[in-house]
Amino acid sequence: MKKLLLSLFGLCALCAHADEGMWTLYNLPDAVVSQMKQYGFQLPAEQLYQTDNAVKNAVVNFGGFCSGVVVSADGLVFTNHHCGFDAIRRHSTVEHDYLLNGFVAKSYGEELPNEDLFVSFMIDQKDVTDELNRLGMDKLKHYEVADFVDSIENAWQKDIRQKDSTLRVEVKPFYEGNKYYCTTYRDFNDVRLVFTVPKSMGKFGGETDNWMWPRQTCDFSVFRIYADPKTGGPAKYSKDNVPYHPKSWAQVSMQGYKPGDFCMIMGYPGSTSRYLSSYGIQERRDDINAPRAQVRGVKQEVMLRHMRASEAVRIKYDSKYASSSNYWKNSIGMNKCIDSIGLINQKQQFEARIRHWMDTVKLATAEQRAPFEKLDFDKLAELYQQRSKLTHIRTLFMETFFLQDQLTTRAWASNWGKEVHGPAGKPKKQYYLYEDNSDEWDEATDVEMLAVLLKNYRQHVTDDDFLPDFYETIDEKFHGDYTAYVSTMYKKSQLMRNGKPIYFNKKSYNKDLGVQYGLDLVELQTAISIARQKLTREIEEQEKMLCAAVLRMEQDMPNYSDANFTLRMTYGQIGEYTLGGRPSGYYTTARSLWDKMQLADQNFEYFAEPVMHELMAKKDFGRYADPLTGTLQLCFLSNNDITGGNSGSPIFNGKGELLGLAFDGNWDSLASDIFFDRQLARTINVDVRYMLFMMDKWGHADRLLKEINAK
Repeated sequence: MKKLLLSLFGLCALCAHADEGMWTLYNLPDAVVSQMKQYGFQLPAEQLYQTDNAVKNAVVNFGGFCSGVVVSADGLVFTNHHCGFDAIRRHSTVEHDYLLNGFVAKSYGEELPNEDLFVSFMIDQKDVTDELNRLGMDKLKHYEVADFVDSIENAWQKDIRQKDSTLRVEVKPFYEGNKYYCTTYRDFNDVRLVFTVPKSMGKFGGETDNWMWPRQTCDFSVFRIYADPKTGGPAKYSKDNVPYHPKSWAQVSMQGYKPGDFCMIMGYPGSTSRYLSSYGIQERRDDINAPRAQVRGVKQEVMLRHMRASEAVRIKYDSKYASSSNYWKNSIGMNKCIDSIGLINQKQQFEARIRHWMDTVKLATAEQRAPFEKLDFDKLAELYQQRSKLTHIRTLFMETFFLQDQLTTRAWASNWGKEVHGPAGKPKKQYYLYEDNSDEWDEATDVEMLAVLLKNYRQHVTDDDFLPDFYETIDEKFHGDYTAYVSTMYKKSQLMRNGKPIYFNKKSYNKDLGVQYGLDLVELQTAISIARQKLTREIEEQEKMLCAAVLRMEQDMPNYSDANFTLRMTYGQIGEYTLGGRPSGYYTTARSLWDKMQLADQNFEYFAEPVMHELMAKKDFGRYADPLTGTLQLCFLSNNDITGGNSGSPIFNGKGELLGLAFDGNWDSLASDIFFDRQLARTINVDVRYMLFMMDKWGHADRLLKEINAK
């Protein structure tokens, strides 16, 4: 679809394909490799994926939500600071605040284990569409396919584990379900924190600078993979585990870059919707992004106020706030971009071209027409119109009642498979148990946040059918006082007992205010899901056919699939962009960071410790200075195609050497998840020399620098 969309701007086919694309590696098109070589890619194509020292072998899925890269023979991993943020927070206390003050492990013994953190290496990938069809997938209704694929995946998983217990497989849809690929991974579950800069640097600029350029954030942290001492392979955490020794790793480059230099990024982009119809884009703008931004803005105001008043609260909520605010700002920026470039209208013009092609094309066989023969744009428009209100309410509901305060979290858990304790066959003696996790939340913050969210939800949902029944309780028993209602639940609900049995088969349980609150949420969530289900199935089927039509119409051109958190490569060049006649510049300097630090009295997100002022005021940065500019370059721009999940992805030069880590996109292209604007879309990367400078001059991490052995 990229060729057709970009042709709306009158761009030639070659230019349209120059930088856009999140490409799978095992079937990388020759045309893409050819373009990469024109830009300056110097490796044999097979060294991207096939060889023992392939570039992809150093790239990891970090934790199931980010990316990372192995940079030493002893399993050191670079990822973003914001990717390691929660792991760092979990190790932090008021007495030892690693989030605030940073952390440097001086030996292997000081490296900190992280429960539930893992990294995955992609071993292999292949197209299994034909195999699934032979097993009967093509005979199923659209909405039956997911369960069928899950069952096949489970069977293949069992089979591969019998051959190698360290492997797992995933079968995922590509091209809106027109293709299915099977990917094999090896997971390592002992991953330890090794190094992190203070939050003032790792998150410098906070929400003020998030998605913005110019940028000076030192967004990196260092972890290490540990392995079984006997096999050298994956193992659960043990004090006896040893550093992992990979066959290959990424060589760190000190040579830097200049405008026009080739670069490529490998990582795990989470989700894009480039094939989405104009109706889907409108729903994204009006019924997902807009209400999401509104609710998160309300919630974040409460969190931030409490965080700034207490260091203990800040440690507990820093990660929650960062997670919420990231896509709060993304939603605002995406809507701005959708409107500023008239994307919905452009997509409508594109869809008119597809209609014309479908009306005029003469395909030889029914089999060629089958994937999109029932595509009906008028029906698609009607389906989205019917779903619009339900989607809007669903977004408000999810943003208000999911992953928020502790009581709501427990209220959901008590209805969704919470572990049952006690003797089997004796229901009255069975119970739930909530461990004391008071180090994860603060009652005053949670109470105010939930009270504000309850009031906000009611103000924005005007149809009483979509108000949970507990609003009647608020009105009748608490006279409309949301704070009193929430405070009572926190003080009196059995759900808030820590370390004590909660007997859920006793009469008192179902009369419990918190339990009833949870039941009301489940009832409404189920009603919303059922109301959307049939519409969603039909929309997905139409969107799949729309994608199939695009692929057939563009069969002479390479097309990449939307991101789905599988390993992808994107290539491009180093360089700035121009907006309103003003060039952006393509890198930032230590001096620009020092200048921002002087504004801390006006903006607390520009605060940095005195030592950081001293480091950035240097005039001689030694081996970390760029050979062309003579200064320390902090962050730089490239025109690679990334999205969420690419955080922590390595950016390589034409020799496959590490230049830095991708960590953000720019504000002017936040519609990239649904449309890649070649003129404006840029990736913001942290320079590896900036990272090493901080490891050296702030962290004095000599053993790590020696291990990395940057050239």
